[in-house]
Parts: sequence; C-alpha cells; structure tokens
Amino acid sequence: MSVLVNTHLLSEVEHTCDRVLILHHGEVLADGSPAELTRPRGVAVELAAGTRIFEGAAREDAPPIVAELVAAGEQARHALRESLRRRIFAVVLAISVMFGALYAFGAHELFKDVSGFADDQSGLDPKTLAGATILGLAMFGSLFLGAVLAVFLTAGAVRGDAETGTLQPLIVRPLSRRRYLAGRLLAASLVSAGYVAFAYLCAVVLTGVIGHWWPDSIVGSLIRISGAAVVVSALALLGSVFLTSTANGIAALMVYGAGLLAGLLGEIGDAIPSHSLQRIADVASWALPFEQLYRDALRELVGSAHGVTGAIIKLGPLGGSHDAGPLLIPWAIAYVALVTLGAAWAFSRRDV
Repeated sequence: MSVLVNTHLLSEVEHTCDRVLILHHGEVLADGSPAELTRPRGVAVELAAGTRIFEGAAREDAPPIVAELVAAGEQARHALRESLRRRIFAVVLAISVMFGALYAFGAHELFKDVSGFADDQSGLDPKTLAGATILGLAMFGSLFLGAVLAVFLTAGAVRGDAETGTLQPLIVRPLSRRRYLAGRLLAASLVSAGYVAFAYLCAVVLTGVIGHWWPDSIVGSLIRISGAAVVVSALALLGSVFLTSTANGIAALMVYGAGLLAGLLGEIGDAIPSHSLQRIADVASWALPFEQLYRDALRELVGSAHGVTGAIIKLGPLGGSHDAGPLLIPWAIAYVALVTLGAAWAFSRRDV
C-alpha cells in the first residue's frame, strides 16, 4: 500500500517519505529518495552574465562564494546592469551623438572662418586660438555629461536601493558594506571616466582632422579630465548614504555647478584683481578638486602658447586654465580615498 503526501514542508518529507517527487506546474522536476535529492550537488549563483554552478559546494559554502564574487567585481556588474535596465546608457548615447554632430559642424565652420585671417604684428595665432577654444568647450561638455552619468550611477547606491529593497540582499554577511561601496564606485568611475576619455579623444580627433590643429599634451589633459569624473562619482556615492536618489542627484549636480562657478570667480579675481575672489576660488578648488583638475586639463592643452594668443586662451570660454602644481593629482587620489572611507563609515552606522 502507498500513501501520497502533498506538502511543502521539507522536514516532514525527510521524516515520513521514502520517495519524493517535486512538481512544478504539473511537470516532474526531480524524483528520488530524500537522501538522493538532498546530497550536495553544488551551488548555483545567478550573475549578470548568467547562472554559474559551483560543483561540490554545499549550502554552508554559499556565503563565502558570494563574498568572493563580490570581491571580484560582481557589484560593479550589478551597478552596470541596473543602469542598462534604467536606460541610462541609451539616453547618454543619444545625447553624445547629437553633441558630436554639433561639435563637428561647429569646428568646420570655425576653422573655415579663421582660415582667412592673416597673422598680424600682435602675434595672434588664429588657428591655435580657434582650436584651443573649441576643444576647451568640448572638454567642458564631455565632463558635464560624464558628471551626469556618474551621478545617475551612484545617486541611489545606498539609501535609494535600500528604499526599493534591492540593497538588503546584497549586503548579507559575510559581504562587507565597504566592498559594496567599492564595487559601486568602481563601476561609476570606469563608466564615467571612460565616457569622458572617449568623448574627449573623439573631439581631439575631429579638431585635428577638420582644423589640422592638435593640442600640446593629449594624455595630460585626458588624465586630468577623467580624474575629475572619478571625483564626482565619489562625492555622489557619499551623498547616497544620507539622501534619497532624487535629492542626492540634485545636490551632486549643484555641487558640481558650484565648483565650476568658483573657478570662474577665480578668473574674475585674477583679472580685477581681487584677493577675496582668488581666495574663494582656491579654497573651492581644493575642497572640490574636480574643478581644479578641469582647469589644469585646460592648461595642458596649450602649455606652449605665449603672447597674445596664450593670454586670450588662458581666459577660457568656461573657466580659464590654471597651473595647480605637482600636488594636484596626489591630492585628488587621496581625496577620493577619504570620501570613500567617509561614505563607508557613515554606511556602517546606518540601518538598512
């Protein structure tokens, strides 16, 4: 005689049954004795790239496996996957295509206009002035779009994801909250800095092909403007610990605008001159080093330009160039590290 037991209580099945069938919508998924069905067969983990099977692993091995995957960058991939789901990259791509088309058209018209200028006794170099000016505008636009991308990637990293319920499963023990933040920062930095670098290099190539003018230091400007995007990512990540996604996005972009405005005030202070404005700009530049990196990147463009041409270029269309000295890049690296540690400390003291 056979007795059929229909239950979802596994403990009851283990104690009373000698044969088990697992059904799903009328389909038999597994069939065998309790001992056969409960023997270790490995651990399956759902990743961004698909399901990964760890053969021979038991249930107690699951937490260390998850921690290892996170340490290897799975959180970075999680952040990128969320960005794709929210169509952030599609929006940025569309804007970038329009920006590139407008830049190519503007560069063509500008160099066509200055091609008829003859060098006068003032020493003005029209081609250098045109190239540096329009490429400086491209750097400003590239950094702005990169900053927007960085903010969208990190604005809801902590409080935003906690409110939607997607954060809690990711920070179960033994996964460190610091590792989670490091993964989100890594993803945002790679994407935003990579985007800024790509957009800048495209602008350099377009300028060189259309106007036959190339900047003095392509790599120097590239490093500084990409680093500025990383700084913005770190600041937005810090804000995500305390603010909702919307509030943090607004606050981060306002801080970005305030930093660039301080740079403009510094240029006005140099021209007047005004020691108060210069002091405000200096403090803001070191407190928000993305602004100092941007201005130093402008300096790298035309470091060899002198005379009237150099003086006009130094004023800049959207913030002039400025030599911040050899401590700028080390300070920017230390700044990102300090901001990230501050975010980790604040995150460790919050309940999610």
